[in-house]
Amino acid sequence: MKNALIIGVTGQDGSYLADFLLKKKYNVFGTFRRTSHKCFERIEEMGNYDKITRIKADLADYSSIQSAIRQSQPDEIYNLAAQSFVGVSFQQPILTADITGLGTLRVLDAVKENIPDAKFYQASSSEMYGNYLGIKNEDSYFKPRSPYGVAKVFAHHMTNHYREAYNIFACCGILFNHESPLRGIEFVTRRITWNLARIKFKQIKKFTLGNVSARRDWGFAGDYVEAMWLMLQQNKPDDYVIATGESHSVEEFLTLATEYAGLGDWHDVVEIDKSIMRPTDIDELIGDSSKAQKQLGWKPKMTFKQLVKTMVEHDMSYFKAGMDQFHLHN
Repeated sequence: MKNALIIGVTGQDGSYLADFLLKKKYNVFGTFRRTSHKCFERIEEMGNYDKITRIKADLADYSSIQSAIRQSQPDEIYNLAAQSFVGVSFQQPILTADITGLGTLRVLDAVKENIPDAKFYQASSSEMYGNYLGIKNEDSYFKPRSPYGVAKVFAHHMTNHYREAYNIFACCGILFNHESPLRGIEFVTRRITWNLARIKFKQIKKFTLGNVSARRDWGFAGDYVEAMWLMLQQNKPDDYVIATGESHSVEEFLTLATEYAGLGDWHDVVEIDKSIMRPTDIDELIGDSSKAQKQLGWKPKMTFKQLVKTMVEHDMSYFKAGMDQFHLHN
């Protein structure tokens, strides 16, 4: 039975990956950062809280990373932890560089020093490409337009360096946007579905959005974690773009979600607020995952429409359950 260490197990991807690996009969260890609030909601929602060995660790603290590695003795390490919200990276560029960039280097160095034969996965990002025109693949040029993207480029190149310099089995998954009902509410897709549910159940009347014309290649996180695992099952380490090959605008997502929520025209429930638009944004991201499809045998399963519907239904069910409980006690 293999041991897997997921750095950042409490996030969207970590929760789906833990569930995937548990079904593959792995011993799953997962790091979490100590916070003043509860952070295990996602793994609890998936019913995996007691199945994962949880370890406190922080990407800013090298000794805690080493401790997590020694405790778990992993065959496979998945580095999914980061300051992962692009918008916040503009307000906190130094923190983002430290956690998202240098944090990866700390993990890589701990792997080199403690378990050089383990297989390592780095969560790279489509944000590294910036406004590079056209469909992006593994050979496309990086030109990031956010502190988050810049930090991810550093982490990506450092992973490649450790692979080449120290012969570590290290892979980078350049994942394009991937969403799910477990996505954080600060991300635009979940912000939409969560607030539409709040409107449906009369908690608010309207909510704000920024740039609705931005286009992204949106897939389902549950599909994408399989690609992470497949990369570490290959004979040789390599980097892969994981994407659907389709792009849709925020407005398209919003239109569909509003329709599924039964709320009519989105203009009636959303106000555009230019103050929350980013100083620099990416107009469109779309990825070519043909290498992953050919070499890994991977392809996305959930369609864009299915993804939007799944997220809307999840958030509607959440608020409906809350209302049912309210009526039950009143």
